[in-house]
This record gives sequence, C-alpha cells and structure tokens, in this order.
Amino acid sequence: MNNDPNTYLDMELLRFSTAGSVDDGKSTLIGRLLYDSKSIFEDQYEAIEQSSKKKGEEQVNLALLTDGLRSEREQGITIDVAYRYFATPKRKFIIADTPGHIQYTRNMVTGASTSNLSIILIDARKGIIEQTHRHTFIASLLGIPHVVFCINKMDLVDYDEATFERIKKETEAFASKLAVKDIHFIPISALKGDNVVNKSENMPWYKGGTLLYLLENIHIGSDHNHIDCRFPVQYVIRPQTDEFHDYRGYAGRIAGGVFKPGDKVVALPSGFSTTVKSIDTFDGEVEEAFAPMSVTMTLEDEIDISRGDMIVRENNQPEVSQDIEVMVCWMSERPLQLRGKYAVKHTSNDARCIVKDIKYKLDINTLHRLEDEKDIAMNDIARVSLRTTKPLFFDAYQKNRVSGSLIIIDEATNETVGAGMIVG
Repeated sequence: MNNDPNTYLDMELLRFSTAGSVDDGKSTLIGRLLYDSKSIFEDQYEAIEQSSKKKGEEQVNLALLTDGLRSEREQGITIDVAYRYFATPKRKFIIADTPGHIQYTRNMVTGASTSNLSIILIDARKGIIEQTHRHTFIASLLGIPHVVFCINKMDLVDYDEATFERIKKETEAFASKLAVKDIHFIPISALKGDNVVNKSENMPWYKGGTLLYLLENIHIGSDHNHIDCRFPVQYVIRPQTDEFHDYRGYAGRIAGGVFKPGDKVVALPSGFSTTVKSIDTFDGEVEEAFAPMSVTMTLEDEIDISRGDMIVRENNQPEVSQDIEVMVCWMSERPLQLRGKYAVKHTSNDARCIVKDIKYKLDINTLHRLEDEKDIAMNDIARVSLRTTKPLFFDAYQKNRVSGSLIIIDEATNETVGAGMIVG
C-alpha cells in the first residue's frame, strides 16, 4: 500500500450521486462499494454487524453505513443528503447519497449539482417507474455529464438477461428525449455484491465492467468547459510587504477555459483590456491554468478590478444582462413570490433581484409545462424571469455549470430559497 499522502492529494477526484426510488437499494449499494473496496474500518463493520443482529436481520445490513440520521435508520429510508469519501489506488471519490422521495427533490438537486456522474438505481422487479423518469430528468436538468443506470436486485429475478435488456431498452427510449450525453447500464445485486466491485459469476452474459471499474476509469477530464475562458475574481491580494511591495494579484477559481501568461483579456464590467502577466498557485508559478484550478492572476496594467468582476478573453465573452431566465428548484417552505425581492449570488458576484414573471411550473413526472400554475412551493421546479439590480456575466447552464448557475437568498432570513440554472 502507498503511504505517501501526496499521492492521494494529486489523484483525480470523481464526485458522484446516487438516486432511485425508496427501497431500490441506494444505501446498500454504497455500503457494498465501501465494504468490498476495503474502504471501511473493522470497528465500523462490527458496529453495523451488531446493529443488524439487534434488528433480527439475517445478513449484515450495509445500508447502515450511510443512513446516518436516527430517523433514517428507524424508517429504513434516506432523508437528507449523506456524503461519503473513499479512495482506491486510482481515484478519490465523494459520494452524495440523495433521498428518493418526491418531497426531498431539493435535497437531490443539492447533492447532484456538483456531480460528474449520477448512479440511478432501478429495481429489476419493478422496472422503470415515475421516480426513474424524475431522477433522469433532474440529472439532465443539472447537466450531469455521465449517468449510470444500475439495474439492482438481479438476484430476485434469477439474474435474467431478458429482464435487464427490457429495462435497458425502455430507459434508453426515455433518456433519448433528454440532454443526457453519456449513458451506461450495469446489472447488479447490491445485497450479494454482483458486479459492484467484483465481477458476477451469476451473469456470464454481461460482458461489461463492474460499477467500481467504471467509476475508476470513466473519462472526466473534459467534463469542464475548457473552451470559454471565465475567471470570477473572489479576492484582490495586496501583501504590502517589502518583498512583494508592488504585488497586486486577483485570486479565484477558474470557471472555464485555459489561461496562459501573455493572453489578451478583458475585465468585466469595466471592459478594459490588458494582458495576463503571471499565474500563481500555492505551489508556485504555472505556465497555464484551467478549470477548476484555484489561482492568483497578475495583469500587465493597473486596472480597477474587485470581487465579483470577471476576467475573460477578448474574443469570447459571456452574456452581460440584468434580465435573466432561470429554471429554479424552490427550496423554501415559503412559496416563491411573484414580484418578490430576493438576493442572488452568481459566481463571486452579489446582487439583488425581483421576480418579474413565472413562466411555468414543470410537472417533473410527466415533463409537462403547467403554464397556468403560478404557485411555486418547496421542491417545485419552475421557469422564472429575474431582473437584477446590476448586470451579471453569465453563460447558459448547459454550456458552463459554474457561470450558468446562481442561488436565490431570502434577505430577511439569509436562507437559500432557490437554486437556479440559467436558460440560454
């Protein structure tokens, strides 16, 4: 085993979320992944072994590894998003285990919004159900680049190939209507461990890799937008020391594109042009920087740039507007107010806004637009028009998930009440 901590720091990170209906086995699948990839400690395993015995269960209930809330354990369901971290010699992983109930749509959106990949579980006995449609749609809405459908509980249908193929065909037909780019199908049994970490001997007809093999090897380098250069400034660095007396750097996280010293850039909103002088990181100067690196940029000319500004390329600029159309997932118990005033946070930029119009509410189960329904309650998804107090610099969410997303905040309570995806 490699004991050098730097090896793990340098490894590529894959974020993935799980979704599926209640009792489809999401928590069991994650427990199986952690257990079979030897990512849990012996005392953790012993604790869930004892807990399973107390409940009178025949087998060790691996779902207990992720269901952290007591009410989740008592009901045997997942309520909030549970995050789990593990690593194999190839990659580091962050798992967001999201709940399956319709009343927790906002939790699913929160857990999946930063994911590279979504695992959607389907019960082999039930096939595609309403929840499958909803979760696939949300994965599409959130622009998740890779979706893996795990047809679970294959042991309960005698590992039947025809059942798997039928579900696969139905799912492909539905997914073809949505903007899901990369789809995979794996027949598994989370309970027995078939095709999760180890290849199943019960399904010789399946010629693909296991779930862990896919997670370790799927190409995520091009998931970020490396074409459109976007650098939202978070902080201006002025050390004021003798050594760095004249240093003025702009720190932030690159949201898109590739920046190099010598590049001609424009600062928004001022529109002043300049050239990138140097790009510094924690480890020293670099010759190029790309999403999602955190860097400090210095520029050849002294121009006025502050937090919330954006550095972009001269010939490739985002949209600049105060009128913005968003698909919003509403997260508050207080409904969305037409003509209501809210704060918005977009990249490192803060503004205020008014809700100009509610275009339609989306029926997540049928994908129909309900144009007459203007009551947007918690967990609803709707298309709304916002007018902001100052121009924002943005792209369509489908083009760039960072510069295309924003959050809506209730100014009175400081509560995040909505997550918005900007429509192109």
